[in-house]
Amino acid sequence: MARPFLKMNGLSNDFVVVETRSGPFDPTAEEVRAIANRESGVGCDQLIALDKGDDGVDARVRFWNADGEEVGACGNGTRCVGWLLMQSTGKDEVVLETKAGRLVATRAGERLVSVDMGEPGLAWNEIPLAEEHDTRALDVALYHHADLMAPPGCVSMGNPHVVFFVPDAEQAPVTEAGPVVETHKLFPEHVNVGFAQVKGRDRIRLKVWERGAGLTKACGTGACAALVAAARRDLTGRHATLELDGGELFIEWRQDGHVIMTGPAAVDFAGELP
Repeated sequence: MARPFLKMNGLSNDFVVVETRSGPFDPTAEEVRAIANRESGVGCDQLIALDKGDDGVDARVRFWNADGEEVGACGNGTRCVGWLLMQSTGKDEVVLETKAGRLVATRAGERLVSVDMGEPGLAWNEIPLAEEHDTRALDVALYHHADLMAPPGCVSMGNPHVVFFVPDAEQAPVTEAGPVVETHKLFPEHVNVGFAQVKGRDRIRLKVWERGAGLTKACGTGACAALVAAARRDLTGRHATLELDGGELFIEWRQDGHVIMTGPAAVDFAGELP
């Protein structure tokens, strides 16, 4: 039986969104990889399942990376399905249940959505790391390169991130260092790798090597992690515009500890999975 889907994107970070009211949806890793394949499938960075919610939740959301692994959080994907639900219900705010916890999406303008991503995990075992380290500035050499000598920071945004502060994001060895650091033994669940150039107290240029997906045009949780990591080192304030290859996100780490991400959501086309 064919199953309808929507192809969506947040700053060109693209998703296949499937709703499950027409029947259960529990794809195998092989099926996820087939859907995500850009040559023989629909093609996407992540697959998203939108399940019916309960107990005050508008929907339950599940995410899979292109390599078939189910993951706990996806910031740009959350923003997209939040917009989709607000459009269908007429609400200005929806609550989403994810493996990373409950997230609240709020209408912020024409096709703009703010998502309360909750509080970042900053303890070594919340990332998680394989052993105790200072997550503000790791004292471990993860990759030997002149641009990566400053100690990186680690943050969990429902998924693990390590953030390198680099002199020039355009020249950073993203595709060389990214896959090596992603699978470093320090990260038992592997890790998303950010390369952040601080351009001012309120502006960061960011490139992200995403675990299970590779180099992406935008990563919402990566943008959140980069702002938190920079603010912890007093490289920026607690809010900044993040410049990604696909566009800009505004991130705020509020005084109550919650991280708010604001950016666009777009529908590309509709189709059916075989």
